[in-house]
Amino acid sequence: MGAYRAEDDYDYLFKVVLIGDSGVGKSNLLSRFTKNEFSLESKSTIGVEFATRSIRVDEKVVKAQIWDTAGQERYRAITSAYYRGAVGALLVYDVTRHVTFENVDRWLKELRDHTDSSIVIMLVGNKADLGHLRAVSTEDAKAYAEKESTFFIETSALESTNVENAFTEVLTQIYHVVSRKALETGDEAATVPKGQTINVGKDDVSAIKIGGCCSA
Repeated sequence: MGAYRAEDDYDYLFKVVLIGDSGVGKSNLLSRFTKNEFSLESKSTIGVEFATRSIRVDEKVVKAQIWDTAGQERYRAITSAYYRGAVGALLVYDVTRHVTFENVDRWLKELRDHTDSSIVIMLVGNKADLGHLRAVSTEDAKAYAEKESTFFIETSALESTNVENAFTEVLTQIYHVVSRKALETGDEAATVPKGQTINVGKDDVSAIKIGGCCSA
């Protein structure tokens, strides 16, 4: 497409949340996908923050607004506002720490308690570059994902492996869900069922950054 499209020019805006135990690499997955950056200094994010990136799906511009739990998961204080309007989720564990995989159950329950049943969920085994320290087998995680009807992928934010694929797959699947619903209702204009995505106008952004401040 030759014409330049402004940053605000998109066909769909989808809210995606990152959840999982502290220290599994959620912030680095986010910064790798949205800015192609990785920080070896693992610092807890303070406040709620999100980043955006647009991709193309079926000639449509899909803008992802990806929310990071921002260290709140340490205190189990993630609020329903964090989940509100989310149409996709990446549930992340660390392949080298089995306890982070054991806690996936709890995260999945919380996610399903707070979101619509059509939410697209990707189970993400991060830090796959640390193969010699692996504590969770790919087979076990794959079997769990099949049992829970979620997607599954292993990533390395450090080496940038499969990060693009993880987010792109989630956004593509959300797009298919929304397109299907539009066809079912026979209303192309109503591509976004109420409560299924968020439309953020310029005036709304500050409201969405709850207490938000973004780390540099």
